Amino acid sequence: MIDRTAVIVMLMAFAVVARAAGEGGAMRPGWLNAADFGASGSQFETTATVQAGSTQIAVQDPGDFAVGQEIMVSRAFSHYQKQRVWGPDFARPRTMEGELEIRGYDGSSGSWTAFLIEVAKGTPETFRWTDDIGRTWHEDQPVTDEDGWVPLSGGTEVKFNQREWDGAYLLSFSARDQLHTVIEAIEGNTLTVRDAPNRDADDALVRHTDAAALQAAIDGALAQRKHLHVPSGHYRIADGLIVNDPQGLVIEGQNDVDTIIDISDAEGACFTVRAGAEFTLRNFTLLGHSGFANRDQCGSMRTRGVTSMWGMYLKGCNAVGLRNTTRALIENCHARKMATEAFYAQGRSRTGTNPEPAQYQQQLTYLRCSAVDCGRNGFNNNDLAENTSVLHCRIVDVGGCAWEGASRFVRFMHNYVRNAGTVAMGNISSRPEALEELGSGQHLVAYNVFEDYCPYGRAAIRQTRGGTQTIIRDNLFVNYDSNAIEVTGPADARSLPARYAQITGNIIDMTAIGRESEARNGITVSTSDTIVADNQIFIRGQEPDPQVTGIRIGEPSENVDVHGNQISLCATGIETFRSTGRVGEVIDATTFALAGGIPFERRRSHLYRGWTIVWLNGDEMTGTSTIDHFDAETLQFHLTEPRELTPGQTFEVYPPGGAAWLIRDNTIASCLRPMVLDGYGSATSVVRGNLIDRGLAAGVLHALSMNGDFDLQDNRFCGFNEEGSSVLSLSPDRAGRELHPLIRGNIFEQCGPIFDEASGELWEQAATDGNVEVK
Repeated sequence: MIDRTAVIVMLMAFAVVARAAGEGGAMRPGWLNAADFGASGSQFETTATVQAGSTQIAVQDPGDFAVGQEIMVSRAFSHYQKQRVWGPDFARPRTMEGELEIRGYDGSSGSWTAFLIEVAKGTPETFRWTDDIGRTWHEDQPVTDEDGWVPLSGGTEVKFNQREWDGAYLLSFSARDQLHTVIEAIEGNTLTVRDAPNRDADDALVRHTDAAALQAAIDGALAQRKHLHVPSGHYRIADGLIVNDPQGLVIEGQNDVDTIIDISDAEGACFTVRAGAEFTLRNFTLLGHSGFANRDQCGSMRTRGVTSMWGMYLKGCNAVGLRNTTRALIENCHARKMATEAFYAQGRSRTGTNPEPAQYQQQLTYLRCSAVDCGRNGFNNNDLAENTSVLHCRIVDVGGCAWEGASRFVRFMHNYVRNAGTVAMGNISSRPEALEELGSGQHLVAYNVFEDYCPYGRAAIRQTRGGTQTIIRDNLFVNYDSNAIEVTGPADARSLPARYAQITGNIIDMTAIGRESEARNGITVSTSDTIVADNQIFIRGQEPDPQVTGIRIGEPSENVDVHGNQISLCATGIETFRSTGRVGEVIDATTFALAGGIPFERRRSHLYRGWTIVWLNGDEMTGTSTIDHFDAETLQFHLTEPRELTPGQTFEVYPPGGAAWLIRDNTIASCLRPMVLDGYGSATSVVRGNLIDRGLAAGVLHALSMNGDFDLQDNRFCGFNEEGSSVLSLSPDRAGRELHPLIRGNIFEQCGPIFDEASGELWEQAATDGNVEVK
């Protein structure tokens, strides 16, 4: 096979000669030109006849091939790559160490086939396997045949040398038939190459690959401290390009339309940037191999025993990957058909109040880039790096997240997103104390346009695990048939709950056009310390969409202010809901581990001191307890009194004093269920100054349904006069408390009965002075 180091040395020498002779392509003054290093940028390809062991290849047309150029020859060299073992039980990869023998690949299953074998714990008699990255599984294949070899597909056979397994495992490998080599001589239609094929073929395909030449150009630019110009061309690469320790390097394509880096026959990133003080990349199209239609093969795989296995691990590619580069600008670069994150960054970060790392990302800007027709994420920063900006970018038909960021101080602004996954903020699967010192996942998401649908994540924008200090403002949603915005408090035991968010000024059109309307919400909030203000959520037309809810507010969040919003033609305007916790391990009669469902609270929080637990059996209350405290290290609840506890038991919680909810000055029109207050509420849960109008909605049973401790003050209800309807429906408190809410100063205009027959006793318990009926 090819000695890449030798080729790079040769090409750098070739560049010196070419420049001396004046034969290089046009280049800016003081810049290097990739053409001077032998990069062809040619799409020329031809069929050929090859023979095993022979370095002479008979091509149909020698075209523009030249001596010294690197080429790839498909259907010429059968071999296996990436022989890995994943497990036990979790997708941790390592290189195979004799567990499996492999032979026989003949190319009939394609020039690149990724195999995955799954074996169970113990001494299994059978295994299952897939050769299409999980789309089709071949079940119950015997572990051994008569001679020990078991056929798969494309001529490939395997033999298990290990029969006993200490857990569930996956074994993976890729069958390839591509030869990477260098042209040493050309005589007529015969190419003499450095490396010989290992199979006969009369339909081999010979193409240029410019990886070594481009790498030589990059290394030369780094060594000479000059910038690099890449002329227009289609540059196929058989390996990703590496930029080590750039100190102000600029790599620039002639233009983004005609300067293409094509990694469709390989894995890795088109450009990988490691460390360095500053780097700029601009004006490229970056082409991979797995588009939106392959998103199922790139995503999480449904394996039986090994968790966290992703298809992109078996056949991946990125446009750009950065690691610990202090400052970077990626401008006018366009990713297509990327199997993993199109634009990806990872590395060290600040940790709480500790000293800064010597080298880490401090500023990364993506400007006027795009990720279109990609199998996984568009943009991703997989650590707590700082100051990533995604600006004026286009993200369309992306099978993973449009953006996923645990990083700090992110700006996702002025972008267009259509038929792409979530803008995910947080997603931090750890909860060290340092995250509560500096915070994490801080984002500004503003002035973006979201259109159509969210195929992955089911919400266009979501703040979740560990995300804090998020501003979501002034975004447009057009014909949106998925959830629009979510800020979610409950997470899992690995994560801190999200907190502190402002959702303001968004215009959310939830009209389903060209697809069946799905159940969806405009805004969902279950985080504490959140403001939802001045948003418009609507359906265009004359009838409410029975699938749409405007705003949802979840307990047990605190300090939530929802005001100035306009909601129309939804099934439900504003509703509240309760989150349900689950008992995990029972320690003793007063102590149990939280299994999930409600926030695993932060160290710097109320820690549920004095809160009430409402124990449930199904939907029925079976009793209450008082919480002494929640331990944020052990993730255990401690009760003030003993109680019989059972793993899996469900419960809800509410605070001892006020939750500080204010739902005020909203306009809700033409909704089937304008306001539904279904929760525990509190002495400071206030619904005030809202305008609720039946408008175009028909069959509205109640303008407002209330179950819990909420005060209704100075609201105006209009037009709720249909037969059998009433303005209010009041239900007994779920926890059995005797409540005396304030229902004061409300105006009931052109309405029927204020409350229904079942609400009479609760109305009598309320303070109801100052209400006015206008007929």
